[in-house]
Amino acid sequence: MGMKDQFQDKAERMRQQAKERAGQERDEKRERPSEPMRERGRRDSDPERERQEAEDRFAQDYDA
Repeated sequence: MGMKDQFQDKAERMRQQAKERAGQERDEKRERPSEPMRERGRRDSDPERERQEAEDRFAQDYDA
């Protein structure tokens, strides 16, 4: 397996992990009781932003 394949495999694993974390967070939010009205509009995490940050960290690691 070439280096390109290894990097692509790792990137794909990271994308899958980000999707799984987003799904788990979504499930946890469904299980929680309702939040106070003043906090409902606020989002603490954004799965798309987290996925992008993970990809950026991955890219930085291999931009040597």
